[in-house]
Amino acid sequence: MLTLFIADYFGGVFLNTKVDELKAILQPILDQHDFFLVDLEFVHEHGDWYLRVYADKKGGISIDDCALISEEYGEKLDELDPIDPAYYLEVSSPGAERPLKNDDSLSNYETDYVHVSLYQKQDGEKAFEGTLTKVTAEQITLDVKIKNLHKQVEISRDKIAKIRLAIEF
Repeated sequence: MLTLFIADYFGGVFLNTKVDELKAILQPILDQHDFFLVDLEFVHEHGDWYLRVYADKKGGISIDDCALISEEYGEKLDELDPIDPAYYLEVSSPGAERPLKNDDSLSNYETDYVHVSLYQKQDGEKAFEGTLTKVTAEQITLDVKIKNLHKQVEISRDKIAKIRLAIEF
């Protein structure tokens, strides 16, 4: 219902074109500081509009980094004025166990510990946790520790239901 409301409010083409425009405005700011975009959303909640930016950098993003992005992006948005309704700009980290939604996210977190959920069982398991060691267009490779032994598990990308960062215990 919210998607229909947003699409109707912005003439039916807002979601893809406006979000792409907002990303294009943001990208040079992120590139300048070696940050990368995890996600950007423009949503209507409880009567207010929110432009949410989830950014990160290798080694993790800090509160000061988020403030820097907010300040520079806010100034650029004020200058260009690409959004009609009043909105709140929120810039934050996507969280410690953030989902990895696209190829850039996977590549940026190669060598990190991840949790992978599958649509169907592979080797008797429907989920794996391990270090992401390789990412290709067709598959990912994890270094999985099973009873103090390390095993390389290759998973076809089309079998992955969800992949996110995980905290290793």
